[in-house]
Amino acid sequence: MTLQDRDPKAHVPMPTDLNLRISPRTVQRETVDKLRLAIFSGMFQPGSRLIESQLCAQLGISRPSLREALRSLEAERLIEIVPNRGPSIPALSWEVATAIYEVRELLEVEAAGRCALRISPGQLRELEKSLSAFEEAASSNDSLAQVTTAADFYSIILANCGNPILEEVHRGLVARISFFRGRSMSLEGRAQSSLAEMREIFECIAAGDEKAARKASKQHVLKAKAAAKRSMDSEV
Repeated sequence: MTLQDRDPKAHVPMPTDLNLRISPRTVQRETVDKLRLAIFSGMFQPGSRLIESQLCAQLGISRPSLREALRSLEAERLIEIVPNRGPSIPALSWEVATAIYEVRELLEVEAAGRCALRISPGQLRELEKSLSAFEEAASSNDSLAQVTTAADFYSIILANCGNPILEEVHRGLVARISFFRGRSMSLEGRAQSSLAEMREIFECIAAGDEKAARKASKQHVLKAKAAAKRSMDSEV
């Protein structure tokens, strides 16, 4: 019998009890998410040290799990780990903030313009839903929900800009953008102002007006930058 004469199915093992289920949220992932949100909400102030034993007790996890989560947050630049000192929240300077807002302007203005020309009706409805979620968060004064729902709004715009590299670069800044967004949203009235600006972006995108979408996005980033500056100045 030649190789060609063999039944191709004869020697294929057929596993009957292989479990391919993957846990949707591991301990490490959930730990990263909770600590990230705690940083965004201001629970840990810039410049403060993170005490591992306290965090383990608060989160109910082991030290190895915590340290793995902290390494992920370090990669996002939300914490810094100094030898012989441990993890801490970096005291980000206004110079760093300015650089981040400049890059954010470049990316988000381009994304909004491109999105206005490309977004599908289905994705436009998702964008409108995310705007409604932010509106609800702004009305309830839930600062943490404001940060997360605003991030969702922009993620849809980036996902529909037609340039995956632009989206990838922006994703690398999302954590730090959200950090400063939390600071600016802490100002009285800023959430409602931001809602009006985001609604303008949405309406321009819905109208398919590339030029207007770019203009609205730029104005929003510049106003967010000014609000972040006022918030950081008040903390000094």
